[in-house]
Amino acid sequence: MVEIREVPEADIDRALELAYLVFHDRPEKEGRERHHELLRHCMRIGAYDGDAIVGFMAAHAFRLSVPGADLPCPGLTFVSVAPTHRRRGVLTALMGEMLRRAGAAGSPVAALWASEAAIYGRFGYGSATQGATIEIDSTRPLALRIEPDRRPLRLVAPADAVAVVGPYHEAARAVRSGRPTRSERRWTEEWLTEQDEEDEELSPPRIIVLGEPGEPIAGYVLYRTKPEEDTGVVRTPGLVQVQELEADTPEVAAALWECLASLDLTGRVTAWGRPVDDPLLHFAADRDQVRITAVFPALWLRLVDVAAALTGRSWAAPVELVLEVTDVRLPANAGRFLLKAGPDGAAYEPAAGREPDLTLDVRELAACYLGGTRAVELAAAALVVEHAPGAAAALDAGLRTALLPHTADEF
Repeated sequence: MVEIREVPEADIDRALELAYLVFHDRPEKEGRERHHELLRHCMRIGAYDGDAIVGFMAAHAFRLSVPGADLPCPGLTFVSVAPTHRRRGVLTALMGEMLRRAGAAGSPVAALWASEAAIYGRFGYGSATQGATIEIDSTRPLALRIEPDRRPLRLVAPADAVAVVGPYHEAARAVRSGRPTRSERRWTEEWLTEQDEEDEELSPPRIIVLGEPGEPIAGYVLYRTKPEEDTGVVRTPGLVQVQELEADTPEVAAALWECLASLDLTGRVTAWGRPVDDPLLHFAADRDQVRITAVFPALWLRLVDVAAALTGRSWAAPVELVLEVTDVRLPANAGRFLLKAGPDGAAYEPAAGREPDLTLDVRELAACYLGGTRAVELAAAALVVEHAPGAAAALDAGLRTALLPHTADEF
C-alpha cells in the first residue's frame, strides 16, 4: 500500500537517489550538496511503499509575474516515480496532493518545466510560454539596423553580481509575464555557480552591465565561454553561451549583443531560451547571421483556482463571455461561469442555465492565461469549442500583452 506524505529533511538524500535513478543522473559531490540544499527550502511530497520512497515531488515557493500582478505559484521539480511502481497511480496521487496543498495555501496557479511533454496535460497543465534558441555567426562583426547605446560597458565579478543585477532582474519580471522570483540563493546556487551543471567545459560565469558608473544599470548579460577546439579534422570555433540578457531598450540590447559577438577567439554565440519576439530578430541586419535554430515549449502552467487566477490578473480589453470549463482533477473549477473583465478589473461568477460562448478544458485556459497562446488557434485545432462567433477572439483581446510571456528560469 503506497502512502503519500511529507518527506522529512532526513529523507532528502534518499529522495535524491530516486530522482537520479529516474533521470539517469549521477552528479558529483558538489552537485549533490547543491540539490540537497535546494530541497531543504522546498515543499516535499513522497510516495512511500513501506519505508521505501517510490515517488517524489518537490515545489519551490515562487511568485510568478502575470499581467498586472505577482501571484503565489509553487514551481514543481524533481518529479520522480520508481521504475518498479510506474502505472500504479503514484504520480496521480502525488499531483493530487500537491494541487490540494497549493489550493489550501491560496496559490491560484502552479508551474513546471516538463521533462516529457506528453505527461502533464492530463493533470491540467498547458504550455504557457515558448523559448527560442538563437545562434549568431560571430566570425564577422554583428550587422545591426540600429545604433547601439554607447554608454560604458563593464565587467562585474560574480561575487558582486547579485547585488548589481538582482534588483534589475526583479524589476524586469513585471515587463514580461511568466517569470518566477529568484532568491539570492537561487542566483548563487543555480545561475552563478563556478561550474555549469550541464557542461563542465564552459567557463565560470561572466557578467557585463551597461550604464554610467554610479548610475543604475540599463541592462546586463550573463554568459559563459568555451575555447576553440581543433581535432585536426574538424575545427569548432570558440563559443559564447548566453544564459541571460536583459535590457531597458533595443539600443542597450544591441550594445550587449554587439559586445558578445566581438569577443576575441570566438566565432559563435548561442542563446537558449530567448523570447520568440526577441527584438534582436528584428534589428539584426542579416538574418542569415542571426538564426533561430529551435523553438520549444517552456513554462507549463496549471490554474489551481480559475476564479482567483482570472480575477487576479489585468485585462487589456473588455470581455464578457460565458465559459464552460472542464477540469477532471479539480471539480470546483468545472462548470459554466460568466467572465466580465476589462481594464478596471474582473469578475467571474457561476452562470448555470446560460448558454456558453466558449467550451474549453482548464489545460487550454492555462495555455492562454499569460497571453502566449491564442484561443483562436486552439479553436482552429478543435481544442476549444466556439459557440458564439468571435468569442475566442474576444478572449484573446482581453488576455493580450504587449510582449509575449517568457522565462528562462528552468527548475
